Amino acid sequence: MKPYRDMSDDEWQMVAPLLPELRPRSELRGRPLANTRAVLNGVLWVMYSGASWSTLPRKYPSYQTCHRRFKAWYESGVLLRVMTQLFGPSGESLYTLMMSRMRVPAEFEHTASCVLEEVQAEVAERQAA
Repeated sequence: MKPYRDMSDDEWQMVAPLLPELRPRSELRGRPLANTRAVLNGVLWVMYSGASWSTLPRKYPSYQTCHRRFKAWYESGVLLRVMTQLFGPSGESLYTLMMSRMRVPAEFEHTASCVLEEVQAEVAERQAA
């Protein structure tokens, strides 16, 4: 397995338009956002390494910030688009693995595992074709 590296400038240029935080905002209230590129690099580090959020290296924004942004991107579908843009079909597989690490309320656990199995089967079919 190759060691993780942060996104290159070219990779950043590919995914930056997909991130809602970088679109102009009409009202600038509250605390300024953490550097979106650094947050995404932190999220990718966790996804690539399989490590827990709390072990995120200090060169990235706080693990709470990265995890909060990860959840927002995950729930809105932005993360899947970013992963697919960066890594193609391998990005979908990495996204699926990360999905399996998400905490799910007990009443949805069975449904989530069924969906995960369906997605994994679909990804496997695409890779075999």
